[in-house]
Amino acid sequence: MITIRPASDRGVANFGWLDSRHSFSFGSYYDPEHMGFSSLRVINEDKVQPGQGFGAHGHRDMEIISYVLDGALEHKDSIGTGAVIYPGDVQRMSAGTGIRHSEFNFSQSDPVHFLQIWILPNRSGIEPGYEQIHFSSEDKQGQLRLVASSDGRDGSVTIHQDAELYASTLKPGDTVSYSLKPDRAAWVQVARGAITLNGQTLAAGDGAAITNEVALELTGASDDAEVLLFDLAA
Repeated sequence: MITIRPASDRGVANFGWLDSRHSFSFGSYYDPEHMGFSSLRVINEDKVQPGQGFGAHGHRDMEIISYVLDGALEHKDSIGTGAVIYPGDVQRMSAGTGIRHSEFNFSQSDPVHFLQIWILPNRSGIEPGYEQIHFSSEDKQGQLRLVASSDGRDGSVTIHQDAELYASTLKPGDTVSYSLKPDRAAWVQVARGAITLNGQTLAAGDGAAITNEVALELTGASDDAEVLLFDLAA
């Protein structure tokens, strides 16, 4: 079964400096029908104006992934990490026993556009940690590139959960296939452009919850399609 979550149905938070779209309940947006999917708890699509951002704030017991689409995002945290995240970078922050961090648009002239993803960890109270890995355009073009996993294989960032995250960029007509094991589910999130998923069209911002399916086919339907695929426990 494939259940599409249209971009237009997402929660909205607009503060001028921040324009955010929430696939699942977050902040003041509450929807009991969309509290998450398996261990996937948050997918926020954020656009932050130049020089603006999120001041220092705390998290606990969450795996947080930042995926930049355009611009640059500056990160600082209480464990001593200072980094700038660019398109192609995947950042993983394990909040664990507690961490404080800030996120600001690194540019004074251009907005930053990114996805913030929260995954529930498989256990609480782990040591906070940070990891950032770059994946080139060639890594993702016309194929599903593993960018996050529980074991860090194939150069992916390591998350503390039985979950895998793949990224792909697709030209029109490019098709990638993925097989789900019987005890697995998937979530597909279109980051930009448009694709078809088993023949159903999804545009930028659309998501899809996938259960009781074995074979998935994702085909590019625009010049700039970029998509994330989460393999999760059913």
